[in-house]
Amino acid sequence: MSSNAVFIHHPDSARYKFGEEHPFDPLRLTLTVDLLREMGALTTEQWIAPAQTASNELLSLVHRADYLEAVLRLSEEQPAQDAVRTAGKYGLDTEDTPFFSGMHIAASAIVAGSVEAAEAVMSGRALHAYHMAGGLHHAFPERGAGFCVYNDAAVAIRHIRQTYGARVLYIDTDVHHGDGVQWVFYGDADVCTYSIHETGKFLFPGTGFVQEKGADSGFGACFNVPMEPYTEDDSWLSSFAGSIEKVAAAFKPDIIISQHGCDAHAFDPLSHIHCSMRTYSEMPRIIHKLAHDYAGGRWVAVGGGGYDIWRVVPRAWSLVWLTMIDHPLAESLAANAGSSERLPQSWLDKWQAASPDMLPQFWLDDPTDIPSIPRRAEIESKNEKTRQIAVQDLE
Repeated sequence: MSSNAVFIHHPDSARYKFGEEHPFDPLRLTLTVDLLREMGALTTEQWIAPAQTASNELLSLVHRADYLEAVLRLSEEQPAQDAVRTAGKYGLDTEDTPFFSGMHIAASAIVAGSVEAAEAVMSGRALHAYHMAGGLHHAFPERGAGFCVYNDAAVAIRHIRQTYGARVLYIDTDVHHGDGVQWVFYGDADVCTYSIHETGKFLFPGTGFVQEKGADSGFGACFNVPMEPYTEDDSWLSSFAGSIEKVAAAFKPDIIISQHGCDAHAFDPLSHIHCSMRTYSEMPRIIHKLAHDYAGGRWVAVGGGGYDIWRVVPRAWSLVWLTMIDHPLAESLAANAGSSERLPQSWLDKWQAASPDMLPQFWLDDPTDIPSIPRRAEIESKNEKTRQIAVQDLE
């Protein structure tokens, strides 16, 4: 088992919480870390806890000064009324992204973790780095959106560009389009953004169509593969593998940064995609291979969305790390021989009483737990046409 991977976790990232009823719950981080530890796959030697949160200088690589000031003022326990009145201007007064006490510290801790992961890989200290709390891909330079206050991936990419001049391939597998990262680098030929997601015709943020290909010198360095609602594993994976390989081969990155939102699972309450854990076993394996084939092995992974925090997120996010460290379980699942691989009983016993649902017993889903979709052939046909259009310039 390779030890050339590091696991990044800033303790203050657990403070990134909008409220008890909000779907973005940092408990998913605790559940996943505990699962990895219960199976002996995460050691203290692999663990890095950044000592600092991100500085304003670092945040300013992406975010505007007035936005940073607004976030800081709204982070106070009792914000001034003039700050509260301007919250809407900065996207921080919505049901999705309401301001909260300590918001700046929590969000800047997440940025610090993603920059630490990027620095670990680009400096050569590690070949791979995983920052599970990251992936807040909807934040813009001037506003927050979609549960995202600061765009950690965009800041990490800017840091890489500024410090190392490296070409970055950003791969977003969240069910929601990676809009914030895309628009930050829309005119940059040295940052290629790729996003596979449920079509914006029916899902937030309403963007990510195949026609979005970049602007100016960045034209042709932006790829979107929007999937039809109720897409299942075969079509999602075929569309992903059949497009990202062409993108990576054409762009030839120096490093890959991938976002692993796991909200395309059939159990997720905030989307309409119908994938199973098989998708979350295979996508990290594909990205891992691309990193070694085209980027000298340099790979940074971050988290993202995922709102079935008990049945889906711990397994899906654990599989990213298990793939990164060449764990035998990941290899078994990739060989399609691991359908009977059980989760650690100690983890199930520890968390079942707190879970509102029966926890899964196995790493992969039982197909009978996910109802089949009657329009499968039509959905697959539409998705294949979309894939072809998305990468037609690379054929």
